[in-house]
Amino acid sequence: MSYADLRELQSALNTASDIAFSLDAAPSPHEADQLLDALRRALAAAGALGAGVGATGCAEHPKGPVDPLAGDREDPLPPGWGRCLLCNDRRRRAGAQRRGWR
Repeated sequence: MSYADLRELQSALNTASDIAFSLDAAPSPHEADQLLDALRRALAAAGALGAGVGATGCAEHPKGPVDPLAGDREDPLPPGWGRCLLCNDRRRRAGAQRRGWR
């Protein structure tokens, strides 16, 4: 989830609210279409908020690959490591550099 996604959702909901409260008892087809467009925009923005969490559970790489060692009982990942292969690989490389390996 990014700040831009949240702002888009808020903007779409405000627009839909403004249109809905300005409607008469019998809205014109144009007004109904405007409201429908604003609600669709809000729905798409809300969907983008939830899209940030994928199989990896990583905010940086939500659609990235899952580490094959995640959940392995015989060779578990160190405590605090997530399921994201990209982040875990970066941690492995940093640990190897600290130990003097390349």
